[in-house]
Amino acid sequence: MKTSRKVVTFPKVEQNVKVKREEKMISCFLLITLTSCVCATFVVTVTQSSYQAEENHNITLEWSFTPKPLTSHSSLIIYCQLITDHRVSVLYHVHEGVEVPESQDEQFSGRVQSDRDALREGRVRLHVSRLRTEDSGLYQCQVLTPDGRGSETCLLNVSAVEESKYQRQIQRPTEGPEPESRGRIGLYTGLGLTAAAAAALLVKLHRYSCFNSVV
Repeated sequence: MKTSRKVVTFPKVEQNVKVKREEKMISCFLLITLTSCVCATFVVTVTQSSYQAEENHNITLEWSFTPKPLTSHSSLIIYCQLITDHRVSVLYHVHEGVEVPESQDEQFSGRVQSDRDALREGRVRLHVSRLRTEDSGLYQCQVLTPDGRGSETCLLNVSAVEESKYQRQIQRPTEGPEPESRGRIGLYTGLGLTAAAAAALLVKLHRYSCFNSVV
């Protein structure tokens, strides 16, 4: 004789397990979504899109990025370079929070200084001194952090120094006096001639009076 076993189900338990699975899936989905959103919100911007300067002058190039870096820069990577039609030159390089001067191109050797205080605020400020005409071109700054990565560019045009005013004055041909000066000279000359004529007339009158007194 076979005995039938009765299966007892617990609907509430199964329902709770199902709810927990759904909650876990939703949590994972939200985590992935939030992570992607954080990366998407990482933005690098440039303070000024174009710069104009003269040779031998100084200039400050600046980029900013959000969100700002943490107190520790151990995971911060920055790579700034000059892009021209002829070549690509490294301007500034930071790897895991440490500057790498060996990566800098010889063109910028000893002419670039970074503002470390500004870097803590999420800004890349580079002071370039003694500008040259060959420094003209497109400057790109790439920033990589745990929050994401991004890059932005700006344009710099360095013009040659014009000749000094002193040199222009030396090279300028000798010119006559200005019209106003000529007028003054003519006036002074006329007054001088008038005074001479008056003096001559007085001499003649004096002689005439002396002659009449003798007669």
